[in-house]
Amino acid sequence: MKANNERIQKSVEELSEFTKTPGNGVTRLSYSKEDLKARKYIKEKMKEYGLAVKEDGLGNMFGKLEGKMKDAPSVIVGSHFDSVPNGGAYDGAAGVIAGLEVAALFQQNKLTPNYPLEVIAMIEEEGSRFRGLMGSSGITGSIKESDFKDVRDFDGVSATEAMSNAGLDKSLPTYRDPQTIKAFLEMHIEQGPILEENDIPIGVVQSIVGLTQLNVTITGRAGHAGTTPMDKRSDAVMAATNIISKLPQLAINEGNNTVLTVGRLQVSPNAANVIPDDVNFTIDIRSGKEEHILNVLKNVREIIRSYNSSGIKTSVEQRLYIKPKALSEDIHSILSGACANLNISHCTMNSGAGHDAMVFSDVTDVGLIFVPSKNGLSHCPEEFTHEDDLARGANVLYETAKKLTEG
Repeated sequence: MKANNERIQKSVEELSEFTKTPGNGVTRLSYSKEDLKARKYIKEKMKEYGLAVKEDGLGNMFGKLEGKMKDAPSVIVGSHFDSVPNGGAYDGAAGVIAGLEVAALFQQNKLTPNYPLEVIAMIEEEGSRFRGLMGSSGITGSIKESDFKDVRDFDGVSATEAMSNAGLDKSLPTYRDPQTIKAFLEMHIEQGPILEENDIPIGVVQSIVGLTQLNVTITGRAGHAGTTPMDKRSDAVMAATNIISKLPQLAINEGNNTVLTVGRLQVSPNAANVIPDDVNFTIDIRSGKEEHILNVLKNVREIIRSYNSSGIKTSVEQRLYIKPKALSEDIHSILSGACANLNISHCTMNSGAGHDAMVFSDVTDVGLIFVPSKNGLSHCPEEFTHEDDLARGANVLYETAKKLTEG
């Protein structure tokens, strides 16, 4: 029995309804009202497919199908269910739905695995509210409780406060012993054009780029827009824009597919007739080789530091740093074999986007597959992947999970 296209598409549509911006993409930030509605939906699906549901201290959800072997490590399948603001219905969510579909196929085919199967739905992969890859980083121990206690969103709400407001149980453990994980499998939309342009249904990922994310604060002095002479101003926006205008060239000069993005900018007091005294913005740097990330990071810091003066102060907080990651060759081979057995054409790819898979690769064997994105679009309302492609990906995951849970 193969993946059910209609069931998959229905789940995509139902999960996309939990958004703060109906009619303008999916906005589902961690611990929000929309998060809680999606959380309830995912738990119900896990139970429907015969899984025992648990949460950890960050709100990551696990649905477990026990195996024949007592205390054996689990094969975990899934992704994240948060979104960027005004994003699409498929980024992250498609991987969660594919994991649920794998569980449904185990149930329908009446399979009792030797090793346990777990479906996972993770929080805060996007970092749109707190920090990127927070759910998987908590599970693997790459962030500690003390780390996320001090993390605040752009409204000043701490992660722990947001969890309390959402009614989550912070007393539950966050870190998970790697000995309890046999492998991690993730399906994700490609978020680029390669698969669609080449008419290839599945990309089997062999490596993921490294990335770092910075939070930059420029502090000046507020003043009246009409009465403060130009040569007497400490304008935080002018300093910030001068800095930002120099940053893209750093990535261009570095080359080797190094990219840099200024993604979020906040101005205070954000009034038309007041000289801004505070600007906060983010910088995202990515490359397939760590040396290029470090070179650009060094140059970024030097540029920002050069704007410190008597009237302007700058600070840089590094909120995330992950090295480029090679994924498991053994699982890559199993995924490729599953494609061949299902007569699904595939190719080997590298990922230019970060995923929870890269975090899990520090503690266990990891496999990641991509399915096509229409017109290569992602992180926007137009994001789309056809249900046939989602079903093909779910079938590849199912065959792989079946093999890994056998022995």
